[in-house]
Amino acid sequence: MTKLPGVKPREAAAVLLRVGFEYVRQRGSHRIYVKGSVGVTVPWHTKDLRRGTLRQIIRQAGLTPEEFVRLLG
Repeated sequence: MTKLPGVKPREAAAVLLRVGFEYVRQRGSHRIYVKGSVGVTVPWHTKDLRRGTLRQIIRQAGLTPEEFVRLLG
């Protein structure tokens, strides 16, 4: 299992855009990205995402942690 690095919301959003998600809207401090019928919500702040939150974003996007780390680079 890949150990996930500290990731800012902006970096996670960049990966989502890279794999075909589209930024749809923001509600409060959360941005919503959509690809087909799949939606992913990303908390929008300046701190690193918590590990569990990042894992959920990766899972909702249909990626593996390894793919996500590769796309970060």
